[in-house]
Amino acid sequence: MSTRKNKNSGTDGGLDLIDKEKAKKKVKPPSKYQVVYYNDDFTPMNLVVISLINFFHQEPTAAYSIMLHVHKKGKGIAGGPYSKEIADTKAAIVVEFFRSEGYPLLAKAEKVD
Repeated sequence: MSTRKNKNSGTDGGLDLIDKEKAKKKVKPPSKYQVVYYNDDFTPMNLVVISLINFFHQEPTAAYSIMLHVHKKGKGIAGGPYSKEIADTKAAIVVEFFRSEGYPLLAKAEKVD
């Protein structure tokens, strides 16, 4: 293959075919996701704090603040940012934990804007 530049009317405005291929193959960084807790009226607050400490390695005071935010605002960020696979896995593990305890708390992986 030639790396010679194609020139239009003798100007230096032409693009190399290899440069065009490189531009097409630019890789975007992967999207990041966070795990979001949604409030309900049934899950005990202390169980939410325990889950934040155990699954997201939050400090107790930070876990308490997140729990209050979820309680007052309806939802809150439990952890992240993570890759999609890790966020999905963490959300699934948390939901399974709450269901095993008999509570309906919802946790979802959501894309970071």
